[in-house]
Amino acid sequence: MNGTSLDELSQSWDEVRENYQDYYNDEYDRAVLDCAARLAADPAGEPAYVWTLGLLVMAPYVNWLPGEGVTTAAVAALEATDGALRDRPCGHASHPYQVHDDEDDLYLTEQLALLADESADREEDRPRDEWLCPPNVAGFARIALDVIDPGSVTDVPPRLPMEAQDTIDTLSALLHGYPRPGTDIDDEISSQASNLSSADPADRAGHLLVVRAVTWYAVSGMVRTKSVLEDLAEAVEKALPHFAAPSCAHEWHATLPDSGPDAAELGVRLSSAGGRGMYERDRTESGRGAPLEHVLCPVFMTEVADKTLTLLRERREALFGDRDTSHLDAEYLRADGRLEIERIVERLAHHSSNEEYADDLALWAARRHERADERERAVLLLAAHQATVISYPSPPLPVVRGVLATLRAVAAAPRPERCAHEDEHPPLRYEEFRDALLHFYAPEEFPPPEESPSPEAWTCPRFAVAVAEEGISGLEDLYEDEDEDEDEDGEEAESG
Repeated sequence: MNGTSLDELSQSWDEVRENYQDYYNDEYDRAVLDCAARLAADPAGEPAYVWTLGLLVMAPYVNWLPGEGVTTAAVAALEATDGALRDRPCGHASHPYQVHDDEDDLYLTEQLALLADESADREEDRPRDEWLCPPNVAGFARIALDVIDPGSVTDVPPRLPMEAQDTIDTLSALLHGYPRPGTDIDDEISSQASNLSSADPADRAGHLLVVRAVTWYAVSGMVRTKSVLEDLAEAVEKALPHFAAPSCAHEWHATLPDSGPDAAELGVRLSSAGGRGMYERDRTESGRGAPLEHVLCPVFMTEVADKTLTLLRERREALFGDRDTSHLDAEYLRADGRLEIERIVERLAHHSSNEEYADDLALWAARRHERADERERAVLLLAAHQATVISYPSPPLPVVRGVLATLRAVAAAPRPERCAHEDEHPPLRYEEFRDALLHFYAPEEFPPPEESPSPEAWTCPRFAVAVAEEGISGLEDLYEDEDEDEDEDGEEAESG
C-alpha cells in the first residue's frame, strides 16, 4: 500500500462516504484521485479489488459534489477495470456483486479487511475466491459507475440514485410536518412540479405520482403562496397529453398509497430506472403489489392526473380566490335579523369540529361588522378574531385580507384617552369570555356568569382596539410575500 495501511485507507474512505454531502472538500478529492490512480495504474492486477471497492465506498461523494477532474479520473479507472476483467473465464455459478445492495455498501471496508487476511473467519459470507474473481471485481466496478452516473451501466442490482434517496428523505420529513433544517417548503414543492415538466418519458409517471403526493400538502393550507399551487397545476396540465390513451387491456391497476410520505416515496422510486428495477424486484420477491406496467399504465396515469388537477383547481380557488359568504346569513342570523349568538359562540371554541367553519365565519363576521349596531359590532369583532385563531393550519389569503381590512379600520379609528367605564375589559381568551359574551349579547336568554363585564366594557372603543391589534399581530405576516408580489404586479400594469 506504499506505506499506507489498508486500515488507514479504509478509515479515510469511510469518512468520505459518511460526509459525502458536505461542501467541496479538497482532502476528499485527493482520496478519490489517489484511489483512482492506483486502480488505473493496474486495472487488472491482483490488488484491483482493493481500489475498486474503495472507489465504490467513495462513489456517493463522486456523484455529489467533487472537485474538477475527480469524476473523470474515477470513471476512467473503473471502466478500465470493467473492460479488463469482465470477460475473464471463471468457474463460479454466481458472484457477490450480483446480490449487493446499497445497504451493503456500509460494510465494504470490513469486507476488505477480511479479504486481505486469508486466515480470517468468514462465517457465512461468500467464499474469498468468489470475491476476488475477476468478473466479480468488474461487477463491483460497474456498481460504482452506476452510483456515480445512475443508469450508465447494466447487469448490476438496481438501486436508487443518490439524489433520489435524498429527495425521499426531504419529502418524508416535509410531509410528516417536520421539514429538514434549511428546507424552503415552497421551493421544494415547486421543484417537484418542475421535475414533472422536464421529465423524460420513462420517468414522467413517477414524477406525476410525486406531484400527487405533495399536492395534498400544498392544498391543505400549509402552503401560503398561490404560485406554488399554480406551478403544480401547470405541470400536471402539461403532462396530461403525454398519458393520453383511449383504453388499456388491464382489468385493474394499482392501489396507490394514501399517506403523503409513502406516496412520495413510491413516486420518487418510479422516477428512475434503478428505482423501477427495485420496485419489480421487491414485488417479485414479496409476491405483493401491482405489476409495474399496471402502475405506470397511461390510462391509470390519466386518472391520477385528472384527480390531482381537479383538486388543485378547487383548492386554489378556495385558498386564494374570492369567497362568497352571503349564504351564511341563514346560518348565523335569526329571522328577526339578530345574531344566532349561541351558534356563533359555540363555533369559536378550539375544537377540530369547528375548523371547517372557522374561515367562513371569520370573513362573514368581518364583512358584517361595519353595518352592525354597537352591541353586534363587539360580538362580530371578537368572532372575526377568534375564528382566525382556531383556523387550521391558518386562514387562507382572502380570509386574511378581509379580516385584516376590518381589524385595521378598527385599530385606526379615533379612541378616547381613557375608558368611560370603571371595570376591566373582557378577557380575550375564549374559555374566559364565552359565557360573558352570551350574556352580553342576549341577557334575557343567558344568565350572567360569576364575573361579567359591563356592557360599556364590551362596547368600549379602547377594548375594540385591543382586540383589533391582537388580531392584526397574528395575521399580518402570513401572506407578506404574496401581497408584495401582487402589489408589484399591479404597479407594473399601471405603469405599462
